[in-house]
Amino acid sequence: MFTAIAQHTVTSKDGTTIAYSQIGQGPALILVDGALCYRQFGPSQDLAAKLAPHFTVITYDRRGRGESGDTQPYAVEREVEDLAALIEAVGGTAYVAGQSSGAALAMEAANQLPGITKLALYEAPFVVDETGKPVTQAFLARLKEAVAQNQRSKAVKMFMKQVGTPGFMLAIMPLFPMWSKLTAVAHTLPYDISIIVAYGSGKPLPPTLGSNINAPILVMDGGKSPTWMRHAMHALAQTLPNANYRTLEGQTHMVKAEALVPVLIEFLTA
Repeated sequence: MFTAIAQHTVTSKDGTTIAYSQIGQGPALILVDGALCYRQFGPSQDLAAKLAPHFTVITYDRRGRGESGDTQPYAVEREVEDLAALIEAVGGTAYVAGQSSGAALAMEAANQLPGITKLALYEAPFVVDETGKPVTQAFLARLKEAVAQNQRSKAVKMFMKQVGTPGFMLAIMPLFPMWSKLTAVAHTLPYDISIIVAYGSGKPLPPTLGSNINAPILVMDGGKSPTWMRHAMHALAQTLPNANYRTLEGQTHMVKAEALVPVLIEFLTA
């Protein structure tokens, strides 16, 4: 059965317009994208369609992407306010599910917003030991410099190299049609790194992380994901209050909707 997708906008606290789509029926569920993704590019459309029979699913363009505004200067707090505005627009409470840096943003939001009543996190890209490549303030500074000079391809390549994309892939990726979609939102890459840099140094997570979160939490990783990522998600589940940990066998950081959706439904409807 075809379910209509409604298109909306909401105004964040600083006046920024945030564009979002709504599909389905049931409790509100907001999906938070990771780096370089937005409503028309990335996993959220497919996830929303499969979750729509169970939830009123909200997908949105994070600030600076798609049809949303990009008021400067950027701060992580502004993205938390964007989520607060979305939650208010859908009735004052919502479940939130985030992937990659979107998971890190969702965690930060849940620590401040009591309207988030359940929280599902898939592979926030934290680095908690020597098995991963640290995400540093120096890298963030270089990324900001590339963006400031409008070197969009350079910024995307820097990011891809940081997250472990093989060199031969970096060499050929600009030849594919998707490259223009990536470079179109390259200026938002420092936003994602700003969200995760405090937890990317290779040191253990602070024991007070997420201490204000009262919502039940599900922390997930993929069985085929790198060791550093799995270590980080295991540590995150042990650190956050009210958290359970689950590995999706056979999955990588690019988790398939067919694997993720049943787990989300089980957690969110329990």
